Amino acid sequence: MLCERIRDLRESRRLRQTELAELLGVNQRTYSRYELGEVSVSLEVIDRLADFYGTSVDFLMGRTNRMQPYPRPAEAVRSELERDSREEKKRA
Repeated sequence: MLCERIRDLRESRRLRQTELAELLGVNQRTYSRYELGEVSVSLEVIDRLADFYGTSVDFLMGRTNRMQPYPRPAEAVRSELERDSREEKKRA
């Protein structure tokens, strides 16, 4: 189910596999193998894809047909923003 959903989402947005691979930090062949179901996709990658597409991990995994993401608790959003801020400072 995951492989079909990520392929369908990518194609519906007219994106190339190379674009998604770059976003995820993998090479195009690895991303292609995700879509073909030849390799397992890590939870981190699934989470990134859900965020990128604005959907839930449950949707990607086929556990629901509801595409909208679930509301996030304020604490999770705050800690994510703080983490991003720290990473941004490291890169500067």
